[in-house]
Amino acid sequence: MTGTPFKVGERITLKKQHPCGGSEWDIYRIGADIGLKCTTCERRMMLTRRDTEWRMIVPKK
Repeated sequence: MTGTPFKVGERITLKKQHPCGGSEWDIYRIGADIGLKCTTCERRMMLTRRDTEWRMIVPKK
């Protein structure tokens, strides 16, 4: 399997802000979909692995 390896408990930043103003999300579930929880308002959402990779800001090395 190729792509970004995700881990439960990891914090990621998405390109587009959530309506509450937060852009950081904690990963709480891994499977066919990735479960994300907003660190600002605690709202949860599910994204496919592909969508999560597209929406993520990749940290510079």
